Amino acid sequence: MGCSVLAVANQKGGVGKTTTALTLGAALTRMGRRTLVMDLDPHGCASVHLGHFPENVPVSAYDLLLTEGFDAGLWGRALIRGAEGRMDMVASNVRLSELDIDLKGRENKGLLLKKLLGEAASDYDFVILDCPPNMGVLLVNAMVASNLLIIPIQTDFLALHGLRLIFDSIRLLNKVLPRPVAWRALATMFDRRAGACRRVLHLLRGKLGPKLFETVIDMDTQFREASASGGVIYDIAPDSRGAREYMALAKEIVTS
Repeated sequence: MGCSVLAVANQKGGVGKTTTALTLGAALTRMGRRTLVMDLDPHGCASVHLGHFPENVPVSAYDLLLTEGFDAGLWGRALIRGAEGRMDMVASNVRLSELDIDLKGRENKGLLLKKLLGEAASDYDFVILDCPPNMGVLLVNAMVASNLLIIPIQTDFLALHGLRLIFDSIRLLNKVLPRPVAWRALATMFDRRAGACRRVLHLLRGKLGPKLFETVIDMDTQFREASASGGVIYDIAPDSRGAREYMALAKEIVTS
């Protein structure tokens, strides 16, 4: 099996995007899959979450995307190797927000990440892209490079309105891509005690059918605790509900 690229994106914030990218990456690693998380969000939440502060990172995703052609040395310097049994990472930089301007006039700028990972990611089973919330050159690159776009959707009526943005973006891309963007949605932040959450989940299942993962991610305070400790939920509560649910998601992805 070659490397599978999973982009985690939603143009609405606060839906569990970064939590999904990091926890899914950790779950896949625990299953023995070689995994890399690439932080493409200029806010750098995934990087900071794991203690990689952008000002201390010598080479970031920004440098890799700005460089013409593949530079193996630069890639090696950008890789932050995980300790034994942990995923690797390429960190973010706030300058990623300037990429649309910096790449102005560059030919095939929507293919940069696909080409980069084609050269660099053969050592991995999975590359997970934590994407920015706004449509621009970064999100286009992530969608084009991905084998599967994962759209976390908070089980909240307001979150449903944000879906239109990402689906509009997918439709636009599909008009020019040789193959349509493959996507699946993930229900997150589910509170089984709340009738409104249950209604939204029922609505999503009816609308999206098999495009919605079977796995549902519940609210779990351990995600916040893990973030505060600079790790992922498996570091502090490997048997918690949230940990078990992301492991179920990882198995769903591996077997699909």
